[in-house]
Amino acid sequence: MDRLFVLLQRLAPKYLLTALVFRVARIRLVPVKNFLIRRFAALYRVELGELRHPVPEGFSTFNDFFIRELAPGARPFDAADDAICSPADGTVSAAGRMERNRVLQAKGISYTLEELLATDTADAGQYAGGAFATIYLAPYNYHRVHAPAAGRLVTARYVPGTLYSVSDASVRNLPGLFARNERLVCHLDTAAGPMIMILVGALNVGTINSRWTGDIRPRNTGVVEQFDPDMLTGSLEFEKGDTLGWFNMGSTVILLVPPGASDGFPGLEAGMTVRTGETIARIIAE
Repeated sequence: MDRLFVLLQRLAPKYLLTALVFRVARIRLVPVKNFLIRRFAALYRVELGELRHPVPEGFSTFNDFFIRELAPGARPFDAADDAICSPADGTVSAAGRMERNRVLQAKGISYTLEELLATDTADAGQYAGGAFATIYLAPYNYHRVHAPAAGRLVTARYVPGTLYSVSDASVRNLPGLFARNERLVCHLDTAAGPMIMILVGALNVGTINSRWTGDIRPRNTGVVEQFDPDMLTGSLEFEKGDTLGWFNMGSTVILLVPPGASDGFPGLEAGMTVRTGETIARIIAE
C-alpha cells in the first residue's frame, strides 16, 4: 500500500491540488469555514482547550484555525542556558549524529547535506558529522515553529522543489524526500553557535511563512532565492521560544547543529512524540 501511495503521488497534479487547498482554506463564508473547522477538529481530535481563541468563531478562515495560536503558557520552554528546545509539536522521523555528510531519512535511506542545503556547499562541510533532528507535523499538530534557542537570523534561502507528502509512508519509500521538496533554509546564530532550521514544504502546504519573509508560495522551478538581511522584515533577533514561522497545512522541520556543539539529541528516537518547548538536546560548553 505504501508503494501504491507513492506511485499515486508521482502521478498526481501536486501543485494543482495544493493550489485548490490554498483557495478552500481561505474561504471566509461563515457557514463554510465553520463547517470545515468543526469537521477537521473532530476528525483529528484537536486539543481545543489549549487554544488562544474560541472555536470556530475566533477564526475568520480555516487556514487561520490551522495556524492557530496557543494560550499563554501552553508550551513552556526550558529556560536553562544549555537547553536546545523542540521548535515544534510533532513526531520524530529520525534524529542523532550524522555519518560525515549524510543525514538519515529512514532505515536504509539517507541523503547528503549538499542535497538538502542546495547552494550551501560550504556550509555542508561545517555541519558534517554534527547532529540533526527531523520532526514531522501531522495535520492535527500545532503548526507554529519556534526558536529552539535565543539568537538571530543570519540569512534565509528558499529552495524550489516538488510537493510530495512527508508522511511516514513517503519517508520510508522516497529516497531524498526532504532534498526534493521545496524548503526554506534558515541560518541562525544562537547560544549554541551556528544552527540551521529548515522548513520543508509538502503536498497541500499552500505556503511556508517566516516572520522575516512573509508567505512564500510554492513553485516547482527557478533558482534558489536568497533573503539577505536588508531584504527581510522585522528584527532579526529572537529569544528562545519566539515564533519564527508556520506552515499553512502540515509538513516537517529539520534542525541541524555542527559537530561538538551539542550532545547529539540522545533522547530522540523515530516515532517519539515531542512538544514545542521540550528539551531535545543540550549545548556542550567550549
